[in-house]
Amino acid sequence: MQSVDLNSVKSFRCPSNYFFTSVGKKLVMGISGLVWAGFVMGHMAGNMLMFISPGAYNSYGHALTSGGLIYVVETVLLTALSIHVFFAVWLTVDNRRARGSQGYALSQKGSKGASIASRTMAAQGSLILAFIIFHLITFKFGPVYETTVNGVQMRDLHRLMVEVFQQPGYFAWYVFCLVLLGVHLRHGISSIFQSLGVLNSNNQATFQKVGIVYAIVVSLGFLSQPISVFLSR
Repeated sequence: MQSVDLNSVKSFRCPSNYFFTSVGKKLVMGISGLVWAGFVMGHMAGNMLMFISPGAYNSYGHALTSGGLIYVVETVLLTALSIHVFFAVWLTVDNRRARGSQGYALSQKGSKGASIASRTMAAQGSLILAFIIFHLITFKFGPVYETTVNGVQMRDLHRLMVEVFQQPGYFAWYVFCLVLLGVHLRHGISSIFQSLGVLNSNNQATFQKVGIVYAIVVSLGFLSQPISVFLSR
């Protein structure tokens, strides 16, 4: 009978230890962030229906919220967001502890130094989380107007959207948060590929460009909605 390597057994029995490492935490953040990146792109594309007609936009909203599938989607998104926020806070605390009371001895500059966007990811995430909560309160739990599209009675989200985006205060807040979201996504997409282990010196520039294009498309897509409504007052 062959002897058993106890060290190998211990290693096999404790795969969860990987998620207590910095690399493991970043991987979890990357996967949960990828879930939201996909949702954000799809949601932005759906919002473009407002430029076709109020009926098309309301039908899109009705399709999203009717039936049992919405509860599955909301559960997945809420779970992914909770995991992303939890591990982001965990990493931030670990990084601050690692730096200790000395802080940075020198501030790196140039291409090797961390950008302002990367250094403020935690602050960006906090503001974006506040934006998501406020957005849900405004649209999901806001005033309910009704309309009929092709014989089907549904919520008039188009009317609510117009009322909300015509308010200067909300318009300014929304635009600010969407610009911030673009900055967060631009850095976040590159970080996701790095966490998944597909980023290397050969494709780094390509994935960085993908992140930039993705962030610009998503931000401009979302921004086109409030800007068009506000300017048409």
